[in-house]
Amino acid sequence: MDESLILSVRNLRKRFPILGKGIFRREISTIQACDDVSFDVRRGETLAVVGGSGSGKTTLGRLILRALAPDSGQIFFRSRERPDPVDLAVASARELKPLRRELQMIFQDPYGSLNPHMTVAQIVEEPLYINKLASGTAREMLAREMLAKVGLPADCMVRYPNAFSGGQRQRIAIARALVVRPSLVVCDEPVSALDVSVQAQIINLLADMQEEFGLTYLFVAHDWRVVRHLAHRVAELAGGKLTEPVPTESFFSSGQNRGVRSTDGLASRFDESA
Repeated sequence: MDESLILSVRNLRKRFPILGKGIFRREISTIQACDDVSFDVRRGETLAVVGGSGSGKTTLGRLILRALAPDSGQIFFRSRERPDPVDLAVASARELKPLRRELQMIFQDPYGSLNPHMTVAQIVEEPLYINKLASGTAREMLAREMLAKVGLPADCMVRYPNAFSGGQRQRIAIARALVVRPSLVVCDEPVSALDVSVQAQIINLLADMQEEFGLTYLFVAHDWRVVRHLAHRVAELAGGKLTEPVPTESFFSSGQNRGVRSTDGLASRFDESA
């Protein structure tokens, strides 16, 4: 595995059975979410995986993080803590545990991804507690600093998620993901549930965080304007098959974005948004 790569996926497959009705619920068909998927991600880049609804994009992201187990294939990840790549596809729970802090996810729904019974401080501090990275006052300070970096004031820490707008909640979710200083972040359509003006702010924030922390993004999306602004390379997933990743401008100039939705007015807002 090339040392410039942080992730190398080879021949990844995942299928979901469709069961019939009745007592025995026999398998009558299957959905091939990922079918012999292979790609590489370079350290510090954003690789966008685009495709229509139901194309398997979210499944692919969850497989990379081992939130789902693949049926077959290899997922080589180069950790900061180990000299040799780790195959996440076959790693045990014990082997995966120390890698979890380096592999984080930002979810699509800012309303459903935050625990409504926890304060913002508890939400952002929780990954630090789980990974035993800090305690007490040090943990609180790290959470406070990360919230400031995503544009939220210190007094938000004592409040609950229902006191915030969708864009503010997504900033909280970003702070939660980044507070442990991950290497690879899977962004699962992180702006699709937000208003257009807020989408631009969040995309600019993700770009700023990538530059500051040297993050690598696997960015799952179906909106070409978002992809065009943030991604270095793009690949399209359709019918479980992934195209060869190509530079972003090449992807759009060649007309490969037929299945990717656009959001009118978004592009003009990027430069206006902080």
